[in-house]
Formats: sequence, structure tokens, C-alpha cells
Amino acid sequence: MAIRVYLDDERPTPEGWTRVYWPDEAIRLLETGNVVEISLDHDLCNDDRGTGYDVVLWIEEGVATQGFSPPAISVHSANPSGRVRMEAGIASIQRLAARNRS
Repeated sequence: MAIRVYLDDERPTPEGWTRVYWPDEAIRLLETGNVVEISLDHDLCNDDRGTGYDVVLWIEEGVATQGFSPPAISVHSANPSGRVRMEAGIASIQRLAARNRS
């Protein structure tokens, strides 16, 4: 069962996506291996519970240390510095995943 995950605390959920509000919820779904695409916001209601960047870090670590096959990842955050940091992490994930495939 293919899942598309949308991590956000405010925006409406696009049709066909599964909405989560917190990084740990997104990670639980990623752990199932059924997530084919994930779209991340950076700033969530409570930074103590994490940000979208925490999900990027989790994926990056999984790809680097466990051969995790990452889904398509996009960022829909309005936070400019958060977006840049997340996109740098996604670029690293893509490099690691390409290395794992070769």
C-alpha cells in the first residue's frame, strides 16, 4: 500500500495524502516501508516535538547506515533557512542512495 505523507501543522492536506502533525508520526510511517513520497514543513507548533528537519536527519541516517530506500522528498516550508537546511539534507540523501544502488 503506497502512502504519500504530508507533515504540516497548518496548511490543508492535499487530496490523496496522509496528514501527520509531528516528526515521530512521519517516522513511524516511514518505518513501514510503504511511504513513496513525503512533503515536509519545517516549523511545527512545538519545536520541542521536532521539526521537518528531524525527519530529513532520520532518513539520512537510515540511508547511510541501514541501506534505507528513501521516498521522494519535497519541502513546502515557508521558513527560508529551514528550507535551505532541509534541501541540503535531501541532496545528501540522494547522493547516499545513489551510492547504495551502485
